[in-house]
Amino acid sequence: MKTLKCDLCEHEAQGETFEQWMEAMKPHYAEAHADFMRQQGEKSEEEQKAGMQKWVTDNKARFEAA
Repeated sequence: MKTLKCDLCEHEAQGETFEQWMEAMKPHYAEAHADFMRQQGEKSEEEQKAGMQKWVTDNKARFEAA
């Protein structure tokens, strides 16, 4: 089980796999970072897709390194 902080704050979540950690982070993002999520939703579909791919790549690397 790995514990990793949110990329936007000090909140921590756990998961055996990156996918489990990511699922554990979803409620936190929705509650604590609603403004950020709303801003992302206002971007074009291409920008949203690129942003999500970058987030997954960056955070998967952080998870694997932990």
